[in-house]
Amino acid sequence: MSDVALVEKLVDKHRDLKKEIAKVIVGQDEVVNQILLSIFSGGHSLLIGVPGLAKTLMVNTIAQALGLDFKRIQFTPDLMPSDILGSEILDENRRFKFIKGPIFTNILLADEINRTPPKTQAALLEAMQERSVTVAGHHYKLDLPYFVLATQNPIEQEGTYPLPEAQLDRFMFAINLDYPSFQEEVDVVKSTTSDEPKEVNALFTAKEISDIQHVIRRIPVPDNVVEYAVRLVGKTRPLNGAPELVTSYVDWGAGPRASQNLIMAAKTHAAVNGKFSPDIEDVQAVAFGILRHRIIKNYKAEAEGITEEAIIKKLF
Repeated sequence: MSDVALVEKLVDKHRDLKKEIAKVIVGQDEVVNQILLSIFSGGHSLLIGVPGLAKTLMVNTIAQALGLDFKRIQFTPDLMPSDILGSEILDENRRFKFIKGPIFTNILLADEINRTPPKTQAALLEAMQERSVTVAGHHYKLDLPYFVLATQNPIEQEGTYPLPEAQLDRFMFAINLDYPSFQEEVDVVKSTTSDEPKEVNALFTAKEISDIQHVIRRIPVPDNVVEYAVRLVGKTRPLNGAPELVTSYVDWGAGPRASQNLIMAAKTHAAVNGKFSPDIEDVQAVAFGILRHRIIKNYKAEAEGITEEAIIKKLF
């Protein structure tokens, strides 16, 4: 199938996919959109929201609709790297045998990633970057496609290990989940307190998703759009010539990985909307999720209640 036909097919299947997810997940359209953009781009996402907003259910439903294998790890302060990577045991013949951990899957939900110590966080982040795991000197490739969707609870500070900025940078999107509207919450309560099972159909296979990722990488991007993305990221850095808003309120800006992610996400955003090349509007549409966790505000911004979103919007 030609690339043009594949993109046209993706538009229809993306629409069907959102309908399938909506059978279980009420509202949260923007969150679902960003998770799907991240998956089709081949990136990872960090979901930030208070407890009870169906983060786990959302990821599980998306995995079912995509026809992918799904595993969940509940991060705790006593979790060790071997608990997620796997470990070697002696079998009945007294030979070492490797038992794979939950990291060997297609979609991994890292629940409350900031609850586990840095040693365990680092084991997961190697797999995210390299798509492989090294245990006891042996190298194991992870099945593709491979995504980590991590959740973080913003209201708990007790007994947490916040992800360092360099590790946050490995997540393509940081997605904020808000409380549902009144009507959405009414619909949630009605659907979750009845006895009707919701059947989610798998619309893709792992190979189809890998093919889509390759097609999206082949989408051409005009030079002016690449330059706009790089300029936008450059404006977030409080260097000489930076906008006054940034020098006043920002300690550190986004790095080159943000520029790469902006273009990949803009390509995906264009493809799922039936366009064969992204424009500046596509870059702006994905900028909030990609830059939000890469801008480090200073004390003055915190004191005056300036949000990352307000800073990013002013830079367009």
